[in-house]
Amino acid sequence: MEQLDFSFVTWDFVSQYVLKGLYFSLLLTAIATAGGIVVGTFLALMRLSGIRALEVPASIYVTGMRSIPLVMVILWIFLLVPASVYNMIPGSYGQNYRAEISAMITFIFFEAAYFSEIIRAGIQSISRGQVSAGMAMGMTYSQNMRLVILPQAFRNMIPVFLAQTIILFQDTSLVYAIGAYDMLKAFDTAGKNFARPIETYLLAAVFYMLICFALSAMVKRVHKKVEIIR
Repeated sequence: MEQLDFSFVTWDFVSQYVLKGLYFSLLLTAIATAGGIVVGTFLALMRLSGIRALEVPASIYVTGMRSIPLVMVILWIFLLVPASVYNMIPGSYGQNYRAEISAMITFIFFEAAYFSEIIRAGIQSISRGQVSAGMAMGMTYSQNMRLVILPQAFRNMIPVFLAQTIILFQDTSLVYAIGAYDMLKAFDTAGKNFARPIETYLLAAVFYMLICFALSAMVKRVHKKVEIIR
């Protein structure tokens, strides 16, 4: 421990390495959360539809995704999707940011499996009496779900969504495996450039801990507010 040297930690270090990596980690978290909730909602509705042609594929997808390590899915998408697919993206983004785009696609569809289970549980937590009341008013299934069930379910699920988002943020470090420039990659690059890998990995752990601690505190506050509203 006496040999540790953090003298390289300056504003230039933070601005050139940390902030750049943190930006992508937060961007990936936001995109994966939004996309995962949208896709997860459709998966949850398919599983609750009672229509076997919809329920079975959704169940297979959710079970399959939840049974495979995320890092394997990241590698599969990155290695198996042809380069021609990325070339279809306007400009040179598909070629220059293949790893980042691949990571976004992977996280959206992987996290959708987890969000779908949260949403399904949230929908099932709503009293059947409210469903019956909506049907008695002449609402269709889609109207009842859109106007009565989902708004209440999403409000109840906000703390769980946020907790899953924290886990998602931690998992973004796995994109290091395909070379995407996330926060862990930023610290790793800095460690090589400054010849201080131990110090940079220690700093990475501290940064992740502080960010996740702050997010956890926010989740607790939101959870209390939701409880008050109930």
